[in-house]
Amino acid sequence: MQQLEVSSELDFQSEIYKDAYSRINAIVIEGEQEAHDNYIQLAELLPDQKEELIRLSKMENRHMKGFQACGRNLSVTPDMEFAHKYFGDLHGNFQKAAATGNVVTCLLIQSLIIECFAIAAYNIYIPVADAFAKKITEGVVKDEYMHLNFGEVWLKDHFEESKAELEAANRENLPIVWRMLNQVEDDARILAMEKEALVEDFMIAYGEALSNIGFTTRDIMRMSAYGLTAA
Repeated sequence: MQQLEVSSELDFQSEIYKDAYSRINAIVIEGEQEAHDNYIQLAELLPDQKEELIRLSKMENRHMKGFQACGRNLSVTPDMEFAHKYFGDLHGNFQKAAATGNVVTCLLIQSLIIECFAIAAYNIYIPVADAFAKKITEGVVKDEYMHLNFGEVWLKDHFEESKAELEAANRENLPIVWRMLNQVEDDARILAMEKEALVEDFMIAYGEALSNIGFTTRDIMRMSAYGLTAA
C-alpha cells in the first residue's frame, strides 16, 4: 500500500492545505449525513431490522458531528455545496432504489460501496491527519466496520435471491466510485493521500465484502472490473 510518509512535514495551517481540506472535510461530513439518512430509509424498508438500523443511523450522525469539529479545529469552512453535488449520483440511485423497494440495491450502495469507500479513505487519512482529526477518525473507522458487517450479514442470508440484483447494482454504481476518486485526486494528494492507495484499499475492502456475501473469486474479479478504466 502506497502512502506518503510526510505527515510531520504537512503544514495544516497553510492556505493550500486548508483549501483542499475544505472540500475533503465537506465530503466526509456529507458522506456521514447521507449514511444517516440512508439507514433511516432502510429501517422503513426492513422493519424487522429497524432497531439496529436506527442505532447505526445515530452512529453516523455522531460521526458527522465529529468531522464538523475537525473542520472547526483547523478553522476551515467545509464546502458543503461541492460535497452535495459530489454524492449526487449515488444519492439519486439510492433514492430511486428505495422508492421502488429495491432493498438489495440500497444495501449495496450504502452498506458496501459507501462504507468500503469510507473505510479506505479513513485508513489512508489517519497516518497523515492532524492530531485532533486522527483521534476522531480512528474512532469512526471502528464503527464503519460494524456498518459494513450489517450489510454483509443481511445479503449473505439472502444471497441466492439477491445475486442478480447485486450484480446489476454493482454494474451501475461501481463506475461512480472511480469518478468520485478522480474528482478529488488533487485535493487528496495535498492532504498526502495518494489515489492509488485509495483505489487499492477500496478494492480490497469491497472484494472482501463480496466474498463474505457469497461471490466467488471469479465473480469478484468480473464485478470489480466495472468502471476500472475510469480509475
